Amino acid sequence: MALYLGLLLFSFIITALAIVPFIDLLYRLRITHRSDTSGLTRESSPASTALHSLHIWKAGTPVGGGILMIFLVSLLYLLLFPLLSKSGVYISSNFPLKEELNIVFFTFISFGLIGLYDDLRKIFPSSQDSIPIIPKSSKQLLKFILSLFCGLLLFQNLHITALNLPVVGIWHLGWWYVPVSALIIFFFTTAFDYTDGLDGLASGLLLICLLAFWVISVASLDTPLSVFIALWLGSLLAFLYFNIFPARLWLGNAGAISFGSTLAVISLLLGKPVVLFVIGGLFVLDLSSSLLQSLSLRLLHRRLFHIAPLHHLLQIRGWPEPKIVQRAWLIGVILSILGLWLA
Repeated sequence: MALYLGLLLFSFIITALAIVPFIDLLYRLRITHRSDTSGLTRESSPASTALHSLHIWKAGTPVGGGILMIFLVSLLYLLLFPLLSKSGVYISSNFPLKEELNIVFFTFISFGLIGLYDDLRKIFPSSQDSIPIIPKSSKQLLKFILSLFCGLLLFQNLHITALNLPVVGIWHLGWWYVPVSALIIFFFTTAFDYTDGLDGLASGLLLICLLAFWVISVASLDTPLSVFIALWLGSLLAFLYFNIFPARLWLGNAGAISFGSTLAVISLLLGKPVVLFVIGGLFVLDLSSSLLQSLSLRLLHRRLFHIAPLHHLLQIRGWPEPKIVQRAWLIGVILSILGLWLA
């Protein structure tokens, strides 16, 4: 465990040294949040107008923390993991090492690139010629295809065919594992993106979730995954310092989409995807509130809530942003303890 803690601290220091110059670079490149393209309001209503007025002051906040973390974590892993192997550290893995790393970093980077496209379209909406337009439905389809490919890699290359259900036991799925795992990955990719709407909310909840899965990975003696989570946690800690209210740096869609999908893949590699729905329960709740709102509008032609997702509903009801985030973190801690107990 001392090794993993050292890696976490090293990743924290490297990210902390890089993040202020990176923020300055984003300002110079004008890669900042624009109030007119924020995407905060997915529906037209007095509540969405009120919410927009609560967030308009955030225009000009740099966007791109996710890209920085994806780059630094990948680079540090590339440099440090071979050194660990050559220095005599015992490497224990539940799967073929190369295949396990392929699926983790394929997810981490490929979903990040999709999110980066979204960020660039929002930040530079006038660049019609240099950045081609992809319809929203096509982007969702692309994310699902990538999720399906990740599920196929887990099934074909790592030969995972079962889910571990708390209390019930092992559930063997055979080739059905591919679409089931794809749905889990796609669900959490979308859920994380929806939750990333308040300063420090999604990144703080991710930190709590990763700590829980770090415990599970260390207990499972999966060295490659434990090293990856340690480096990710260190980088995330440094980012969170600048992301809490009032945020000086945002994740952006690159980070939100990448981190949600990678969290799901980690749970699948550890055989604990059902536990993820407990540990990441607030991600589930936020997305569920938005889905229910959408279904109500389409089927009943009325809003179930004044606005969705849930954290925005609390905000227009008068809850200060830091209060919502802090309460969410506390609930996230309780859910993580419950999830570890179930695991």
